[in-house]
Amino acid sequence: MDTKKLLNTYHQQLFFFILKRIKDRDAANDIFQNAALKIHSNIHQLKSESKVKAWIYQIVRNEISNYYKELSKLLTLNPEPETSNLEEKNPFCCFDRFINELAEPYKSAIDLVYLKDTKQQVAADLLEISLANLKARVRRGKAILKVQFNNCCKLNLNKNGLLVGETDCSYCEC
Repeated sequence: MDTKKLLNTYHQQLFFFILKRIKDRDAANDIFQNAALKIHSNIHQLKSESKVKAWIYQIVRNEISNYYKELSKLLTLNPEPETSNLEEKNPFCCFDRFINELAEPYKSAIDLVYLKDTKQQVAADLLEISLANLKARVRRGKAILKVQFNNCCKLNLNKNGLLVGETDCSYCEC
């Protein structure tokens, strides 16, 4: 079995398969090169030529998984400072308290997507949940936060879905 022939045959399919999941052309190129190297060095392990496509795609899926594992390690090795001034970023007095009071699934989803500005697919992979599940958690978390702002600070939603009004906070007397 010839590696060059295999890669020529499946190059485009594999690259777009990777790009669809990564959404970063440079990272997709790196993943493809790593997969090509593994295909070349392990071609002798392939037992049946009829299963070559499945075997190649499994190697690519493993490389994509490795990419997300490395990405999560980088995110945990270089966390944002704990003393970030969220109060400077938002004019709402109870924001930090409301975020901390959220149930864990919603808190982690909101934190990754909105506070750490992580792409939703990456956040879903980091939390080891589906993209649909992540979107549902974010939607429910935002709904809880809106109710909390309305109840405590007497803020309402405008026609665009943004919190507006003068704060009349029952908690901190703003």
